[in-house]
Amino acid sequence: MFRQLRVLLASAVIAASAFTVTASAQTPGTIAIGYSGPLSGGAAQYGADVQLGIQMAIDEVNGRGGVTVGGKKTQLRLVALDDAYRPNEAATNAKRLAQQESAPIIFCSHSGGILAMMGFNEKQTPKFIVAAYSSEPQILKGGNASVVMIPPRYDAYFKPFAESAMARFGKRLGMIPTTTAYGNAWTAGFSATWKSMGGTVLTNNGVDYNTTADYSTVVSKALAERPDALFVGGPSQPTGLVIKAARDQGFAGGFVMMDQAKFDQIDQVIPIARLEGSVGVLPLRRFTGPGINGFLSSYAARFGSNRAANPEMANNYEGMHVLARAIDIAGSADPAKIMAALPEAARTLPNRYQPFTLRGVTKTGHLQGEAYAAVIDHGAYKRLTIPPLE
Repeated sequence: MFRQLRVLLASAVIAASAFTVTASAQTPGTIAIGYSGPLSGGAAQYGADVQLGIQMAIDEVNGRGGVTVGGKKTQLRLVALDDAYRPNEAATNAKRLAQQESAPIIFCSHSGGILAMMGFNEKQTPKFIVAAYSSEPQILKGGNASVVMIPPRYDAYFKPFAESAMARFGKRLGMIPTTTAYGNAWTAGFSATWKSMGGTVLTNNGVDYNTTADYSTVVSKALAERPDALFVGGPSQPTGLVIKAARDQGFAGGFVMMDQAKFDQIDQVIPIARLEGSVGVLPLRRFTGPGINGFLSSYAARFGSNRAANPEMANNYEGMHVLARAIDIAGSADPAKIMAALPEAARTLPNRYQPFTLRGVTKTGHLQGEAYAAVIDHGAYKRLTIPPLE
């Protein structure tokens, strides 16, 4: 498994396929943890990063003996399936993971797939918990008692991001967002906030970041309207390519990035000097959670320095540790009992498993942790505190 994870860092697409084949092997006497995400296409590296974070936590849980179920120590195993970022494929994968693998917990890394799973996870037999790695606020509004939302809500970023971009660059906002369900919802919400603050939202030149390879044409269309700032975002690597194309075409304004895009990877696509004025999620290495240094050290020891750790890995690592602790507290793999134990698990998770400071879990199943953003100011990251939303 360690060898495959090293390959993952060199090639997300190839490694994701190999990793999935290994993880899918049936292993009696274990608890399957499911994952459905984009392990192919333009978002493959994003999907693989989520998978790696889950796997890191599972390996640590297993390394200390596993979880206690029915008084016996039991190992966890990750079963990962590719859904190519398609909600219908994610739903199909979830049914397979629940019915064939008896997975009590299924992670998903995109809102379309998460919302699709939430349509049946409590109704079918066996039931399962949706471990939602998406910042889509709608996840918390469905009244689903078997969902755990891992990252901060994206609407917490709207006002701070708009204030930062407007103050430095102006009020004309060009639009090149990803066109996933998550991207469309982020775009609608942020556009409304921008307008409410007196700004002008220009033509929506949305594009599918998962399938597009050349962004020069869509960037040209957006720049023709002479924006002061550009709204961009989706998986990190394609977002970096959009920003690079804009800079190459002479754009000197700022960038407002959806929270899925991370500076940790974008500054590997385009130098930080060319990101001046951009606002987005704070790089992982600049967070201050009690377990951040331990996480970064563990990651470096296992995978070296070919590719830096990022928030996708750390968020899912922390989320998996919370869920594993909930299984331990419940003494059961029953989804209802795991959810009942979740508040105590979040409250008592050891510091070493907290890359982000964990403050607990809300009644709707939202893990409450640190939420920070950053604006690149004179070539350096300037931290912005983001007030948490339930």
